Amino acid sequence: MRQKKVERQDQFVDVMDQIKKVASDLSLRELEELMKELQSLQKEKVLGIDFKQTVCEVHPSLGEADGSKNLSNSTIERLASAVNGLREMKVQRMQKLQDLASSMLELWNFMDTPLEEQQVFQNVTSNIAASEHEITEPNSLSIDYLSYVESKVLRLEQLKASKMKGLVFKKETELEENRRRAHLIGEEGYAAEFSTEAIEAGAVDPALVLEQIESHIATVREEAFSRKDILEKVERWLNACEEEAWLEDYNKDDTRYNAGRGAHLTLKRMEKARILANKIPGMVDVLTTKIHAWEKEREKEFTYDGDQKKIQDQIKAEQEALYGSKPSSSKPPSTKKAPRNSMGGANRWLSLGGATMQAPKTDILHSKTARAAKKTEDLGKPI
Repeated sequence: MRQKKVERQDQFVDVMDQIKKVASDLSLRELEELMKELQSLQKEKVLGIDFKQTVCEVHPSLGEADGSKNLSNSTIERLASAVNGLREMKVQRMQKLQDLASSMLELWNFMDTPLEEQQVFQNVTSNIAASEHEITEPNSLSIDYLSYVESKVLRLEQLKASKMKGLVFKKETELEENRRRAHLIGEEGYAAEFSTEAIEAGAVDPALVLEQIESHIATVREEAFSRKDILEKVERWLNACEEEAWLEDYNKDDTRYNAGRGAHLTLKRMEKARILANKIPGMVDVLTTKIHAWEKEREKEFTYDGDQKKIQDQIKAEQEALYGSKPSSSKPPSTKKAPRNSMGGANRWLSLGGATMQAPKTDILHSKTARAAKKTEDLGKPI
């Protein structure tokens, strides 16, 4: 029995030794495989990381060329963790480089950057769709190189922001010019949602502001097209009113019959002004009809330079003076006008079928009969 017990103990020890040997072989093999993989990552040199420093951080014995290596499970686990960390780092940096390359291409396209300047970063943009094993250039994924590329992208973004501010200002000017031409000044519907200060402070995206301004410009152009016919007739009406005002001043001039230099030109203008003044009631009739039709079609009030004040009582009084106590809507009154350069300080209004336009002179409205009487009086005087 004692002999059998000894034999069993020897067998047990032998098995344990074999297990240790196999385990040691496996550990050594695993260590060698991990070291090879680590060396492979080091040979690529794309991360810009020192191999010896990395393995020494795992265990000092791994950095020695000669001598025994620490094969403990904790050492192998730390080494495996280091290798996995480098893999993840490579993928993350590769993704960052590709994101920077995409931003760079987009900014170049927006800024119309010359090809000569783009060639400097060809090694960056060429990797925009590269796989992990295709990025092999040394230090192309190093911290220093990524920081360098990131700084260039940041500079391009600053240039883009500056250019966007310029574009916003240019489009705002274009919007105001279109509104001025269409006499839509003062329309709240076209007011800017964001101030220039908000753009400069970075509180809003200039691209969003630019998009909104573009939308406003398109709306104003469509509105201007619908108002074109009316505005042309308003322009002719304003011109006729100016001539009517000039004719009144001329008729009040006691020296108008004095022969002098350019007298024949003055007489020609007088006749032209009388013809235009007689056409004013018809012009107002046409304007009234067209504005009524425009308002009915678009279901809103027609305004001229934002003026929305109504003076229905004044118009009613003028129509009664012209046509009696029951004014006809088909024969609205005319208005005498001063030169258009006085429109800025005017406080007189004319309403046309629900639409309002500023009349530039503060004198009272002239009736059709008053103008006819004046014409008869002038014709009866010698010239």
